Amino acid sequence: MGRLLAVRWMGQLTDGIFQSSLASFLLFSPERQPDAKSAAVAFAVVLLPYSLVGPFVGTILDRVSRQRVILFANLFRAFTLIFIAGLIRNGATGVELTIFVLIAFGVNRLILAGLSAGLPLLIDTTGTEGRNTLVSINATAVTGGTVFVVLGGGIGIGIRGLLEGSMSANQADGILVTLSAACFFIAGLLALRFKREELGPLPHEVKKQSVVAAYQEMVDGYKFLRTIKDCFLGISATAVQRGGLTALTLMALLLNRNTFNDPANPEAGLAGFAFAITIAGIGITIGAVIAPFGVKKFGRHAWIRYSLFASAVLPVLLAFNQNELFLVATGFFAGMAGQGVKVTNDALVQSKIVDEFRGRVFAVYDVMVNAGIVSGAIIAAFVLPADGVSSVLPALIALAYVLVAFVVLRPNRFNSDF
Repeated sequence: MGRLLAVRWMGQLTDGIFQSSLASFLLFSPERQPDAKSAAVAFAVVLLPYSLVGPFVGTILDRVSRQRVILFANLFRAFTLIFIAGLIRNGATGVELTIFVLIAFGVNRLILAGLSAGLPLLIDTTGTEGRNTLVSINATAVTGGTVFVVLGGGIGIGIRGLLEGSMSANQADGILVTLSAACFFIAGLLALRFKREELGPLPHEVKKQSVVAAYQEMVDGYKFLRTIKDCFLGISATAVQRGGLTALTLMALLLNRNTFNDPANPEAGLAGFAFAITIAGIGITIGAVIAPFGVKKFGRHAWIRYSLFASAVLPVLLAFNQNELFLVATGFFAGMAGQGVKVTNDALVQSKIVDEFRGRVFAVYDVMVNAGIVSGAIIAAFVLPADGVSSVLPALIALAYVLVAFVVLRPNRFNSDF
């Protein structure tokens, strides 16, 4: 298990460094003052590849060695980032940068989905104890990854601060992306510690079929998922929860960039935003730590439902007062409760989906969650003003969480009998 965590966390630490350089270049440069719509577009550019590549991911992960996918996807992403570094150093913000960023994040979908699909093959998931173990390991893997993304973002901001005095902002961001390329190369080499078939698919499950049929494969995965109703409902709830978090993230970005700090001082805005994300990351970590205990006491389905209810509490308070304290507190508690939804549902899906369909189901999972995230960004773009001050958006988020928990996840629909 340590080998899988090493690959995952190295990649996500690097992803944090890479994303911090992109955020600095696109959203916190002195010459650029983003509004809600431009920030939402930036989010969509990052997330669009996950939905476009998702159908192919399931087919690939159920047909070829997942170890090879993880290895070559990391190496290819490292190669792609070298080109992105050159574009950023030259200040390019046009279609060429967009294309390479889309490719880089699309490839990352293969890496994370491959690691998730291969995880159950490394542990015994039979029986109650096995299912609880899967929840704990998911909490460790997913939450540790989130923490490493936040840590990588902090490292990136710190390195950029050290470099800025001796070079331009674009050059500093370019160096950060080059460093990210080197780290992705290392993550790829770490995948060599697995045997070729160790992460699946199992030999008897491999079918020779053209990847051209990827979308039909995804339809098959979706149809199979609909027969496991509690998994489908849990994924739907996770998508809504993640969409709300994305909207809150955009709100935090604009408040720190244009309201809590002088818009003419983007570095202060970046530091404030980084602090808010760090506190949310701490909440996410705590949420993952307590999830196995909550699952053991209440069961997986009830814990997902309770966590979604809890996610709605702080956004209600934020709706009445948009100050720095309430914003940071909302990020902390929404992150903590939201992570309980995510890691518990991941374990639910992994334990109830047979490996033959697991890759395709996780592709559907990714597309549904990313659709929720993009929807959250779009809604935020239309609701938020340029300064980020809004009572309507956090109120809408709280309402959505309560309705999904109360209606979609009600016990007679969302339970272990499905």
